[in-house]
Amino acid sequence: MFNLTTEDIKTNHAIHTASEIYQQPEVWKELSEMMERDGATFQQFIEGIFNKHEQTRVIFTGAGTSAFAGDTLTPALNRQEKRHVQYEAIATTDIVSNPTEYFGQKIPTILVSFARSGNSPESVASVELGQNIVEDFYQVIITCNKDGQLAKNVQNDANSIVLLMPEKSNDQSLAMTSSFSTMSLAAYGLFAYSLFTEKNVQQLISYGEELREHVGDVVDDILTFDFERAIYLGSGSLAQLAHEGALKMLELSSGKVVAYHESSLGFRHGPKSILNNQSLAIVFVSEDEYTRKYDIDILKELAKIDNGMKVVALTGRQDPLVETLADWTIPVVTADDKIANDFYISLLYIVFAQVLAMKKSIQLGNTPDNPSPDGTINRVVEGVTIYPYEQQ
Repeated sequence: MFNLTTEDIKTNHAIHTASEIYQQPEVWKELSEMMERDGATFQQFIEGIFNKHEQTRVIFTGAGTSAFAGDTLTPALNRQEKRHVQYEAIATTDIVSNPTEYFGQKIPTILVSFARSGNSPESVASVELGQNIVEDFYQVIITCNKDGQLAKNVQNDANSIVLLMPEKSNDQSLAMTSSFSTMSLAAYGLFAYSLFTEKNVQQLISYGEELREHVGDVVDDILTFDFERAIYLGSGSLAQLAHEGALKMLELSSGKVVAYHESSLGFRHGPKSILNNQSLAIVFVSEDEYTRKYDIDILKELAKIDNGMKVVALTGRQDPLVETLADWTIPVVTADDKIANDFYISLLYIVFAQVLAMKKSIQLGNTPDNPSPDGTINRVVEGVTIYPYEQQ
């Protein structure tokens, strides 16, 4: 698995992390079967809300990786939406501290909570705040844990539904991997169902199966470069995915690798100063022909820097120009056909980022399943105080 023997995985305490990254195509398949079976009921709930109100906000929320799922989804969903619906991504960590800046009393709102455990204090508090502030308030709980507080709290609530993810997606590792991709795919299937076709999902599963079998080879080659900084870049949805890529590296390296994210265009505006001779830049190249031009431009600019840094480019299809600009190029679509859009390709790109972070963690002497044994970070966040809110 990813060029690691069973003994390697056990010795380095990477059993959960490695298997949870590897299992993603199977979990996506299980999710697609669930959506085929139950999706119409979920979509009727959503359509009923959209038809009831002249305007609806859909807020994707969560903390950390769960928040980045919403960040990645929002541009893709707003692009395809033709109705009076506005998609937004607002982290629970922002909602809890500033609820009236994010909730509007008179605006009908669907709060979509991404939750691996469903027990994060900010997630539970965000729901309570929404219920107190918003007159027409609805919930969609997308969770990997049927016993979590979020799921329990909406039992028998006609204004709420729970999408329970396949059991395997409830990652036991500290870092979220299959939970991130599976919850993201579920939300996309719910709100962009015209694009959630059997063909598109089967393509994703097939390419994911191929990628996991050879990604270890290129990651091992990349790790011959002793980088101490990792910079993730992309545009649109992929700029938001870059945040999750950077977090995986930061978490699994336990901060030994400085990880940063930015948009391809935004990188020139100051953040580019992070580059030195121990930097690895990872560019998530868009498949949109217009957007791709800007990702290619930043690759050209990075290729001109002669300070010893290295560049990795992920692309949907083989591209000779990209190959001339990057030290390593990873096409995630090996066939002649084209994957549906950047959302689907984001789930393949993140597999690479997860494997790179895990293997870098092992190289650094960390234990990927628990890279923070001193308790600096935990699987479910600790130490959060939720203060009573009095509506003003």
